[in-house]
Amino acid sequence: MIWVWAAVLLGAVWLAHWGAEHLADPLKKLRKQWGFSVAAGGSFVGLAAASPEIGINATSAIRGVGDIGLGALLGSNVLAIPLMIVTMYVATRKRDLGGQAGGHKNHEQHRREQLVQVNRQAVTVQALPYLGIIALFAVLTLPPAWRGLQPIDGWILLLGYAAYLAQALLRGKQGGEDVEWSRKERWLAMASVGALALGAFFTVFSTEKIVAQLGLSRIVGGLFITAPIAALPEVFATWYVARSGQVTSGATSVLGDHVVTMTLAFIPLTIVGMPIENLTLFWTTLSFVALMPALYACFLWWGGEPTGFRLWQVVALPLVYLAFVALIVFWIQPFSSGGNTQDSEGSTRTSLIAGPAAMT
Repeated sequence: MIWVWAAVLLGAVWLAHWGAEHLADPLKKLRKQWGFSVAAGGSFVGLAAASPEIGINATSAIRGVGDIGLGALLGSNVLAIPLMIVTMYVATRKRDLGGQAGGHKNHEQHRREQLVQVNRQAVTVQALPYLGIIALFAVLTLPPAWRGLQPIDGWILLLGYAAYLAQALLRGKQGGEDVEWSRKERWLAMASVGALALGAFFTVFSTEKIVAQLGLSRIVGGLFITAPIAALPEVFATWYVARSGQVTSGATSVLGDHVVTMTLAFIPLTIVGMPIENLTLFWTTLSFVALMPALYACFLWWGGEPTGFRLWQVVALPLVYLAFVALIVFWIQPFSSGGNTQDSEGSTRTSLIAGPAAMT
């Protein structure tokens, strides 16, 4: 049966690839039509790209294994920024970025300087509000009296996301442009969002089946199968948005995506209630969740002119992620009792220590 799930996996990846490829142009037109800034354009890509995480968390809550969803969301927030910035860097090495008609300004110079130019407005529109969302999540989950996720937390996170979205879309808003939409473009836009969501969900689902049949632990399967495969739809979306010349939108979409994962995607777990079973793993992971956007903001704000990511910064972000993995594997994991516990009825329940497996 492994070959069946392998075929499903490949089909899901292709579906996500198709969705990302057909999403860049509609998003660009929509941003121009509504008069939103290029930094705010990342919110559109982020909302679509985060739909798989919402589906994964809803599924884990329904199945009674909410700790898997908790680990998956926090882990993806650590991985996403370095992965997407590396993708942006590689994608923007192309000549004539955005096509011959309206090539990206000063792109050839930026290629020679090994720079991915990103508007500094991304710090105030995306990075700082994202850090604020992370701080809100920490306040709701870390203090002993409030530890874990409860229904009231879902309402607070929903309000937090609404405030983030409003400031991202309205800041720097100008008069919209007149754009024409064909019927084909409308259908392709809707189909691409659906393809991204379905492709990513079935990518994760089929990978879990393959791991189970091979007898691999969820930690190994999550780190080396689920993580890179589940990230592919977002990688594809970032790649095509960057290649279309929307460099700042591509670089900020990762923040828009994970604002959703830190707010809307957690709501299913708040409905069923989610305790924190491994506090050390939880706060360590949450610290790295905050560290990544903090580095992102620092590199842009104090990186000099023109603003963006230099090659050494592009390399530094994945090294920080590797430090996180090493910390989990060599410090936290050896002191943990194991990845599975038994509930009162004798069924196996994955504890939060399986988070590194699901953190993808």
